[in-house]
Amino acid sequence: MDGGRPDGHSGGMQRIEPLGGDEFAPLTTFLNTAGSGLLPARSAAALRAAVEESVSYGTMGQDYFGPADASRAAFARLMDVAPERVAIGGAVAVHAALIAGSLPDGAEVLVPDGEFSSLVNPFAARSGIKLRTAPLAELADAVRPGTALVAFSAVQALDGRIADMAAVRAAAAAHGARTLLDATQAAGWLPLRGGDFDYVVCGAFKWLLCPRGASFLVCGDDGLEALHAGWVAGANPYESNYGPIREPAPGARRYDEPHAHYSYVAAAQSLALLNEIGIETVYAHNIALADRYREGITALGHTPLPAPGSAIVSVPGLADAADRLAAAGIRIAVRAGSLRAAFHLYNSSDDVDRVLEVVGERRR
Repeated sequence: MDGGRPDGHSGGMQRIEPLGGDEFAPLTTFLNTAGSGLLPARSAAALRAAVEESVSYGTMGQDYFGPADASRAAFARLMDVAPERVAIGGAVAVHAALIAGSLPDGAEVLVPDGEFSSLVNPFAARSGIKLRTAPLAELADAVRPGTALVAFSAVQALDGRIADMAAVRAAAAAHGARTLLDATQAAGWLPLRGGDFDYVVCGAFKWLLCPRGASFLVCGDDGLEALHAGWVAGANPYESNYGPIREPAPGARRYDEPHAHYSYVAAAQSLALLNEIGIETVYAHNIALADRYREGITALGHTPLPAPGSAIVSVPGLADAADRLAAAGIRIAVRAGSLRAAFHLYNSSDDVDRVLEVVGERRR
């Protein structure tokens, strides 16, 4: 494409190729990873093999715990924590509910205004908890004596804003509060250290490229005042099937849910791919694409919501472009009246330029 075009295209910039090699070949221009990520080819192949295996061996396969433990270790590597600190499950809300259930009556939980429901609802539904909100930009200042827990997302799903995680950690430490980070919109592209927080929860079906049904909980050294009620929470799960669990599993495995086998068969492959590529590499790639898009959409006369350094870009006033984009084979989202694009490793500069071309058609 020609550079310096008046329609806002960024064709003159350096071309950005997708990462991942032959792992991705989508039939669409896919810019909705903030809603759900694409499955790598290796993950899809493993999933098909697991389904075929189930014809003879059942839906738990020949090795029910193997893929789950491989996924646990791979996620731990991405988060720079020991595998013993990682529990597996099926949804962020379940992990958050386990944390909510461990809090004493009267505990105050602080969350950002408009935080994603899966993180907020478990605390709102728990009787005896005092739930308080504050604007994301003022979250650190809102921590006060008596705050028991600050729960917040690293990256906001609605508009891509990145929280000031260091400031929230410092404020929480100053007031004796614990921190719960939701990494669902961050893990897989934004470098994070899970050990910096008391708890981390993460749904893996977005930027981590896993199927729905895979999620993770990272616990600090203090753990929780509870364990998951399922049979896999026992030290030897196959001896914990009947009656009360007498010996809980060591480490965070006591917070495991009985997992969806197929989800973790694929998850082990997807997480391995991300570790092979490296999150720093994915981060640089995604941000370059997001910046290219911001520049191009601004040249077209639209102003993205402020979210510097984010792979998610939301643009108010462009919701009416969604149908034209869909007709052109571009998968993108509309949230709260804004057009939300999310750029990940399988995207390229061609994807950005194609969106800009369709959005800019109305000006011609």
